[in-house]
Amino acid sequence: MTNTFSPAHDYYMAEGPARAAAPRVRYPSPPAGLRLLRWQLKVLSAVAPSLAFRTAWKVFCTPRRLPQKAWEAPVLADARRRTVPAATGPVAVYEWGPAAAPAVVLVHGWEHRASFWRAWVQPLLAAGYRVAALDGPAHGASAGQLVTLTDYGGAVQAVVDTVGEVRAIVAHSFGAASVAGLPVRLPGGAPLPRLVLLSAPVGPRAVAGRFADFLQLPGTFVTQFAQYVEQATGRPVDSFGAAVAGPTAGPEQVLVLHDEDDEIIPFAEGRQIAAAWPGAVLHATKGLGHNRILRDEAVVRAGVAFIG
Repeated sequence: MTNTFSPAHDYYMAEGPARAAAPRVRYPSPPAGLRLLRWQLKVLSAVAPSLAFRTAWKVFCTPRRLPQKAWEAPVLADARRRTVPAATGPVAVYEWGPAAAPAVVLVHGWEHRASFWRAWVQPLLAAGYRVAALDGPAHGASAGQLVTLTDYGGAVQAVVDTVGEVRAIVAHSFGAASVAGLPVRLPGGAPLPRLVLLSAPVGPRAVAGRFADFLQLPGTFVTQFAQYVEQATGRPVDSFGAAVAGPTAGPEQVLVLHDEDDEIIPFAEGRQIAAAWPGAVLHATKGLGHNRILRDEAVVRAGVAFIG
């Protein structure tokens, strides 16, 4: 079993009071594989609770490597490619723009990869920035099969440490949870000028609750989850919340972009982050959901204008 905090999987992110109103993934007729997994975990929970927890944890930490879509290759065609060593293995990094320009680092969400930022690359280049995007551990061309929140945050930190001057970090969903939850910092303790969080979860405590609900696990999973996180990291699970850990990194300005119709992470969580994070600005959208917000032209314009 991995020894760091599990990722905030997109399907299971709801925090505190928001959880009751959080959208949950439902199937009118659950796929056979999901029904089998639920049954296996139910049996294991009854006869071998520790094994059930280890099995569920592995499921929770294992992203699918989805086939590349036709639109992904063009955005990477003119990127400079390199790898950065991280605790999880080599991390694939893609860069566009003049090497001397300040960088904007793009951090994707769960089961995405660097190419999913295609709508942001050209506008950022036109604004005079260098763009650096990574494939997170166990995603895209990067090494690994399992990934945790601290794994991903550590990989982002390793990349940030190599890119020189950083003007902004833009992060989506699980990527936002990792950047804010670790939190990622600039070398030498310099303040990050701009941080943009899209579709971000407010914190991880109810991640386990959403996950347990989805797989119909017993309520004891949540307790085991919280205990394991603290044992493995030396930090209480709540300390990884975006609005708890993030402000300690001292970003100068924070923009929270969240859609009111987000079907994965409820809008209430974005509102909670903006309210709890001193100086954060909430930009609400409507009708874009959890992923289309990444490629909406108005959202991209707002993000680039905020970066300045």
